[in-house]
Amino acid sequence: MIDAALVSYVGVMSVTPGPNNLLLAASGVHFGLRRTLPQMLGISVGHFLQVFLVTVTIQAAVSWVSGIRPWLAIVGCGYLLVLSWQIFRAGAPEEKEGRRPMRFHESILFQAINPKAWVMVTNVALLFAPRNLPLIEGAALLALLCAAVNLPCVGLWAVTGDRLRRFLARGRAALIFNATMGVLMAGTAIWLLVGEFLPH
Repeated sequence: MIDAALVSYVGVMSVTPGPNNLLLAASGVHFGLRRTLPQMLGISVGHFLQVFLVTVTIQAAVSWVSGIRPWLAIVGCGYLLVLSWQIFRAGAPEEKEGRRPMRFHESILFQAINPKAWVMVTNVALLFAPRNLPLIEGAALLALLCAAVNLPCVGLWAVTGDRLRRFLARGRAALIFNATMGVLMAGTAIWLLVGEFLPH
């Protein structure tokens, strides 16, 4: 069941910059690792659910996703641009009155509009779904393996943000970090949106 290509694919897709990881790094900086853990766990649980559901319903999902994919891309990327602006405007880590990290259930739900997550799980379901197991069992095992690979990958971003916390508490460093993360998130959203509508 453990396929090296699957682990490699999920690992690379999980650890490379994207909406989840940029949000985790920013949350780690602003709220610390302990308060970011629910967000981190929610991302991996959301990933598990997404892999499981897409794998179980792959035939229906392929036609459904292709029909709504442009709208999903527009809504998801629009939301990423809003988050980009919020990160860009965030203050230093100690200036957080009225702000909080993303909650566990919000992180799970965020996967439904995360364009990178949809690309990843659709490819996983199409390329790596077990053929020698009953559908539900195979989908559950595949989703569990993906979540097990995903969690330490996204956790790396939360830990990195937490470690940067003290450094970024000083003066302009937080402003530069927030501006960089906001621009990267906006760039990711625009790149995903343009890629969605360019001819393949």
